[in-house]
Amino acid sequence: MFSPAPAAQFLQQAHDNRAQYRNLPEAIAPTSVAEAYAVQEALCRLWASRLGAIAGLKIATTTKVMQRLMGIDHPCAGMIFASRVHRSPAPIRKADYVNVRAECELAVRLGRDLAPRSLAYDRDSVRAAVAEIMPAFELIEDRGADYGSCRATSLIADNAWNGGIVIGPAAAPAAGFAYDGVRGTLSRNGREEATGKTDDPLGALAWLANLAVERGRPISAGMVVITGSVIPTVDIGAGDTLTFALDGVGTCALTAA
Repeated sequence: MFSPAPAAQFLQQAHDNRAQYRNLPEAIAPTSVAEAYAVQEALCRLWASRLGAIAGLKIATTTKVMQRLMGIDHPCAGMIFASRVHRSPAPIRKADYVNVRAECELAVRLGRDLAPRSLAYDRDSVRAAVAEIMPAFELIEDRGADYGSCRATSLIADNAWNGGIVIGPAAAPAAGFAYDGVRGTLSRNGREEATGKTDDPLGALAWLANLAVERGRPISAGMVVITGSVIPTVDIGAGDTLTFALDGVGTCALTAA
């Protein structure tokens, strides 16, 4: 019977030692997605005394390109710790990470629990639970991973590489707010660098809600969920100020030292 403890302890030690990312050794690696989430949960329990409560969830590998690269046909999820939720404008110390990168996302804060129920959650049912929306950066701690050789089960086990988030000012979504296709713009040191559009964030939220119920840890009111990258992952250079603006939502910023 699979035990998640050895893999969780291996990952904790790797982070403590600031080791470069590598897939979990075969002898202790999860062999299924369910086992991978069991490792993630065990790892997060080990981290809880230092990082605090779980404040939200992330979704990863939402694009078909990344899914093919990882050899899966579905997204992956990770947990966001309360101590890693930073308010914009946020100072980020690169020395606190092995290799930190950034993704630009639409974040939502829940106004009510997405508790277990007889029907699966869908876009309409999760829309009603969203109390606030905000622009966000996800801080990706990939520890210098080779993305082409990374296994999805090891990525999931390693908390889907979440190193925290930076969130902008929150506001209630306008009535009838169209979550899909919202234009986002990333600027670096005052110069526009990339643009993109949100891609089914309510679908991402519904997927996360159903997974969380299945895993016995439903999303609760007050939690923040980031719904997928609007712009491909970017590097963060020392001294850089990154600004991400979502049309009709707001702006968030981080500065790296």
